[in-house]
Amino acid sequence: MSINSLLLNRRQLLQRTATGFGATALAALLPRPAAALPTTPSPHFPISHFPARAKRVIFLFMNGGPSHVDTFDPKPALKRYEGQQPDGDLYKKSKGTGFMPSPFAFAKHGQSGIDVSESLPNIARVIDDCCVIRSMHTDVPNHEPALIQMHTGNVQPVRPSLGSWLLYGLGSENENLPGYVVLRPSNQIVVGPALWSNGFLPAQYQATSVNTSDMRVEKLLANIKNPSLTRPQQRQQLDLLAELNESHLRARDDDPQLEAQIKNMETAFRMQAQAMDTFDVSRESESTRKMYGDSPFARSCLLARRLVEDGVRFVTVYYTATGTQPWDTHTNHDATHPKLCRDSDQATAALIADLKSRGMLDDTLVVWGGEFGRTPYAENSNAKAKAGRDHHHTAFSMLLAGGGVKGGLAYGASDEMGMVATDKPVHVHDLHATLLHLVGLDHEKLTYRYAGRDFRLTDVYGHVVKDIVA
Repeated sequence: MSINSLLLNRRQLLQRTATGFGATALAALLPRPAAALPTTPSPHFPISHFPARAKRVIFLFMNGGPSHVDTFDPKPALKRYEGQQPDGDLYKKSKGTGFMPSPFAFAKHGQSGIDVSESLPNIARVIDDCCVIRSMHTDVPNHEPALIQMHTGNVQPVRPSLGSWLLYGLGSENENLPGYVVLRPSNQIVVGPALWSNGFLPAQYQATSVNTSDMRVEKLLANIKNPSLTRPQQRQQLDLLAELNESHLRARDDDPQLEAQIKNMETAFRMQAQAMDTFDVSRESESTRKMYGDSPFARSCLLARRLVEDGVRFVTVYYTATGTQPWDTHTNHDATHPKLCRDSDQATAALIADLKSRGMLDDTLVVWGGEFGRTPYAENSNAKAKAGRDHHHTAFSMLLAGGGVKGGLAYGASDEMGMVATDKPVHVHDLHATLLHLVGLDHEKLTYRYAGRDFRLTDVYGHVVKDIVA
């Protein structure tokens, strides 16, 4: 029997070695002996198609779809037509009371004079740093496909998420932390992991999902530290596996999937050195924590700032503090909407102000919005006090701040009733193309070959909205 027949191949070795990935991960951090395994080249090198305006992105996602006519898109005509039944293909024949005006007053704010609802007083104070897109539209008025499209550009799952594409294009600024982090105060999110999946991109571009319901750092990062092995003991294990892997690499081709798994575990190991500090929001001053507020969403926003400050490329913060789809106000809209705004408004404005005070807003892009808007007419109740608003995909608003976006700008418009995006409409594909443009990536050139063809985030669609770029 030959020596080669007795040797395990690389996959078999790591499958049979309980600490294989962790030990291999250690090699990237600790000093290596001369005979240690060299770093395997990545299958993809960071791309920069042109100078970037933003280095990092924070997406504050309002699950369920906030109402545009109650936040950033004032429609006084709704009062004139109150109670009248809309007609046409866009109107859903529900048991509603017809057009329903917003009960919230709008006023012009900042030097730009942008109209903002009284339900968002804190965002109103930083509106000169923001761009409001009032002409957003998407393809489907149902949560699942709309959520998937907003995150991946496609209404069906299996495509890579926006964050994965961005990380694939730019790489990470800090090898001790994941490049893409999802913060969610609940495991109950409609669609779930498909929203932050790497899809067919290599596994190292998958998001690291963190449940922020308990912000104690040992709960956020459970099991990150080896409970039994000391650092020298891990070093010994690693040296052995490094030498074995070197001999296997000489005889066998690299396995891309295995390499991706190893890279993920390398990041997981290196997180021991820094993540316990970065994820610990208790290190912030009391005044800073008070500025953001005391809620799961607020604390997640503060953590998002700490993450991008330490080099994380893309962070998504999900607003799910009051349910899986809290902004899905089919009933009792007028009472529920201000409660949701109160929490989101304070933390969002604090994040923008905090980034600006640290000199980070210019190269950090903050995005606020949901998968669609809500109908300008009522549904579900003949009693006005209990009326709700249904899903609405043909006109809604998104807020962008920093990261090379023109501040103090209201871009595009919907019709007088808020039913359809009419002036300078912006599709989700256009939004994605613009976000990639701001971080220095050409959405038409950022491609990945899979199943015999080149894929991209925007598929065969999308145009950069150049008028909002500073």
